[in-house]
Amino acid sequence: MDYSRASSLQTAMQSAADSTALALSRDAPNLSSAELQSLAAATFKSRLGKLNVSNVAVNASYTKSGGSRLTIDASASLSTSFTKMAGFDKIDVAANSEVKWGNTRLRIALVLDTTGSMNSDGKMGAMKTAAKNLLDQLKSAAAGDGDVYASLIPFSKNVNVGASNHNADWIDWTDWESQPAILKNSKPSNWSSIGPGDDCPFTNSSHGFRCTAGPTSTTAVSEIPSSGAYRGYICPSPDSGNKDSSKVGIVYNGCYNSVPVTTTVDSGSDASCGSTPNCSCSGKGKDKLCTATSYQHNWIKNARSTWNGCVTDRGASNGPSEDYDRKVTAPSAGTPASLFPAEQNANCSAPVMALTYNWSSLKNLVDNLYPLGATNQPIGLVWGWQSLVGGGPFPAPPAKDPNYSYNQAIVLMSDGLNTLNRWYGNGSSTNASVDKRMFESATLGTCANVKAAGITIYAVHVNTDGDPKSTLLENCATSKDKFWMVTSASGLGSVFTEIGTELTKLRISN
Repeated sequence: MDYSRASSLQTAMQSAADSTALALSRDAPNLSSAELQSLAAATFKSRLGKLNVSNVAVNASYTKSGGSRLTIDASASLSTSFTKMAGFDKIDVAANSEVKWGNTRLRIALVLDTTGSMNSDGKMGAMKTAAKNLLDQLKSAAAGDGDVYASLIPFSKNVNVGASNHNADWIDWTDWESQPAILKNSKPSNWSSIGPGDDCPFTNSSHGFRCTAGPTSTTAVSEIPSSGAYRGYICPSPDSGNKDSSKVGIVYNGCYNSVPVTTTVDSGSDASCGSTPNCSCSGKGKDKLCTATSYQHNWIKNARSTWNGCVTDRGASNGPSEDYDRKVTAPSAGTPASLFPAEQNANCSAPVMALTYNWSSLKNLVDNLYPLGATNQPIGLVWGWQSLVGGGPFPAPPAKDPNYSYNQAIVLMSDGLNTLNRWYGNGSSTNASVDKRMFESATLGTCANVKAAGITIYAVHVNTDGDPKSTLLENCATSKDKFWMVTSASGLGSVFTEIGTELTKLRISN
């Protein structure tokens, strides 16, 4: 009978020790030894309840060797009834519980939709609050620096890898430095007669852009500058998308200069200009000379230092003939399609941030996000993956300590459907070709490649417009339970908290 009572006590003590360890695990890294001991004793005794025991003792220890560890050792004495006759007045009972965390380290990429539609229904504000709360959860899960890293990848059609990288050898400048495609082989009919002070030869309806007053200006003007440093410069304004909707937001990085060329139209006493434009006559009689001024226009590309940091999908300019846009293959100068193509886009997102445990910097970047541009989830996802493995603008991630195991995850949040990438779409309606780059099948596409690399994908669809559920995001998630659709902006908070709880979940090891 005494043994049975002791066995029941041991069960109760083990349960109390387990719950005490879990209750204290979050606060243990921030408590002094004395504070930890006092709180552990009080918590254990309250969980044990009023049992007829004596000599209750609790010892709590917290260590950070090979991962954080909280150990609770408890003991108590049970007075005996029958074994007293054999000389045993009490039975000593003990329990031990141990919580380990930090032996699993986390590396998390937050891939956040910052497209123009995020400006509606309170989505941008709700997303910022939810993201910062998630970062706080990740921070609290780290017992020490390096236990948890996070990166932040805002995306629209493009991703901003930082203008300071303009001298990097992994950037492809071909498209960035080129004149507008619509003008390469088809100039305005009066092209050679246009010069300083003339009307802008471009229209939104015919070309998709107008003129600006200089190479880096984005404000449209009606006339070519007639004085100043950019006299005669014909500079295309940002593309409106009116002519080719796939070009919306593109900024052309250069201008055509105007080099005057004088040619003789006629000479002699009967000389005249006829209908020749920009023609004038001088002299008299046989010395009369009629000359016309025409212009030769050369494309003068902007300095690369004027780049705003935007890149678009990797691959050939005429289409994704390779899988560079769906993988993190290292860029190589000998393979242009593997480089990251610079694209000056007026709707470029805020810059990315590499893996870090500088939580205040991450939260500051969240605060500075803004809603602009079209939706290209595949580029956000692949750059989230890139941030976890390094390459391009990202340094190699810290070497993995063999004393720890590592979990990597991407949290992909978007409020809509894919509308535009480098090759497909118009920026305003769903495009199946963009979707296909992301998820072609369970084994093809960016989603499949990320999962094959052992990275967990959490996907969140913020659907405040009554649109159909994004089966693309649902299929992209690692499993059905890692996909959420919320129908109000306020729903983001609880979903991000749920994701954060799962990411930082503790486990009882003994």
